[in-house]
Amino acid sequence: MPEIIILACVALFVAFRLYAVLGRRTGHEQPIVKPADLQQAPLVARPAIEPAAERKPEPMGTVAAMIDPHALDGVRRIVAADPHFDVATFLDGARSAYRMTLEAFWRGDEAELRKLVDDEVYDAFVESIAARREAGETVDNKLVSIERSTIDQAGMAGQMAIVTVRFDADIAAVTRDAEGNVVAGSLDDAVQTRDLWTFSRHVKADDPNWILIETDEAA
Repeated sequence: MPEIIILACVALFVAFRLYAVLGRRTGHEQPIVKPADLQQAPLVARPAIEPAAERKPEPMGTVAAMIDPHALDGVRRIVAADPHFDVATFLDGARSAYRMTLEAFWRGDEAELRKLVDDEVYDAFVESIAARREAGETVDNKLVSIERSTIDQAGMAGQMAIVTVRFDADIAAVTRDAEGNVVAGSLDDAVQTRDLWTFSRHVKADDPNWILIETDEAA
């Protein structure tokens, strides 16, 4: 009986975390989305923020490594406006959202994307999926690893906190034609991808979730 109770608690915790990562999307900026097959892969959705008091504090040196030096002042402004903002928790959620959004896009799962991105990002992804289908192509991509995720830019715009995350990832990509023949790429060779995903959240909102408002390639 105790084992059953423990497993039930774990299941509830996992369900809560997935809900926190997904949430609603209401971003407003025009995303810059990659070509239809996104073979060199592209942001995502919205990482949830847990109260800092619920996490074991990260050593200062560890936190600093998660933030580009020129973004430090912006992060401080966000923390001043929202003391619950926690860098490590934010990046955990961002990585989860990155993976889920890419995988939904590669599958052409528009219903799943609807849950993960705002209207403008959704429209851009759907247009890309439609172009892929019209060409009779499918993609067989895999996110091999996220080597690094760091806060590249941060700041406040009125009551809106805005954070851009840089993802350095390895992605194996294959494009197949209507007969299933490989026309580009290889699952044996991962391609290093550098992306910038921008999230936004009203610091006074009860909803702790962040909204994806833009995607771009990093230099």
